[in-house]
Amino acid sequence: MESVYWAVTWACHRACAHCNDDRFRPYAGEELTRLVEEGVRTNRKVIASLPETFLYLDPARPGPDGKPGERIGRIIIGGGEVLIDPVREQLFYPILDEIQAKYWGLEARLAVETTGDLLQPRFIREMTERGVWMIMIAGNSDFHQGISGEAREGFRAGIRQMMRECNVSEVSPGESERDYILEEGPFFLFYDAIPKSHIGEIWPRGRALANGLADGNYAHNLCAGPFGARNFLNVGFAGAEVAIEPNGDLFPCRIKTKTRLGNLTEERLLDILDSLRGHPVFEALNRGDPEAMGLEKGLSREAFFEAASLTDPKGRFLSSPCLGCDHFFEKKVAGILDDIRAERIMKRDEDIAARLVRADPTAGLFD
Repeated sequence: MESVYWAVTWACHRACAHCNDDRFRPYAGEELTRLVEEGVRTNRKVIASLPETFLYLDPARPGPDGKPGERIGRIIIGGGEVLIDPVREQLFYPILDEIQAKYWGLEARLAVETTGDLLQPRFIREMTERGVWMIMIAGNSDFHQGISGEAREGFRAGIRQMMRECNVSEVSPGESERDYILEEGPFFLFYDAIPKSHIGEIWPRGRALANGLADGNYAHNLCAGPFGARNFLNVGFAGAEVAIEPNGDLFPCRIKTKTRLGNLTEERLLDILDSLRGHPVFEALNRGDPEAMGLEKGLSREAFFEAASLTDPKGRFLSSPCLGCDHFFEKKVAGILDDIRAERIMKRDEDIAARLVRADPTAGLFD
């Protein structure tokens, strides 16, 4: 796969007004302890359920023989904020160690997303020593208190100074000439919900929606963008990305559909995706065309559009393909996913039983 985005905790030191999920917020005391303990119980199962390799082919970057070039995909670890105590020591660093033990940087690149305002040189060194290839600074927009406007340049200058001290090089998400994906790193970059950036629109989700800050429109199809569902089923090729929540729930996009595709504490990621391939609903998402999800069920594109709007708390009319997707998932897709999962589990159990019989032909005869 090209990338997996894994939010390993809901805990954050901020509750930003533009956040796409209101579960990302400050937690303290027993509540924080519970979150960390749940993550500790979950993380090994999730890592075990990830593919054995993240190598993928990119037709847009052919090799000398003209065939699609082979590239190394990314596991992106984020939150919440992974550098707050006790998340950093009890959950985040052990996850880095587990991933490094499984892939050794050869079959998957390891990237980390952080707001940046908690960074210290010690944390940077501890991350890179654990195999982190890219540190992504995502807390430098006008929505972050103390980092807005002119203060952003001072914030970035401080980050750059720390990175120089730790021998971490800066790259830009917009670079097209340099193929740093094939370089060993470590690297860092800045990105956030900033106009004209690659997250230029604020998603109709969480506090952003509740606070009337979502600013996309129906003409902007997030599903076909860099964080949408397009290509999520194309495992082994460029563009394939999925998102994982702290409890292991799997989604086809970082924006997240209303219903999970499955859970990685119970099943392997590739098994879940394989079971969805060929189904018209999920193939439509895979094309980045959410309007087409319901065509097989008699839901026209016009009907999808009519369901894809609302009036936000500021009284603004908001229309987005994501809202139409939400409506369709709530009404139709949850039941479809339940049926597919039941078939998947039955097949898995049959395969296990068959393997047991091959290993011991008398298995079950004397029960």
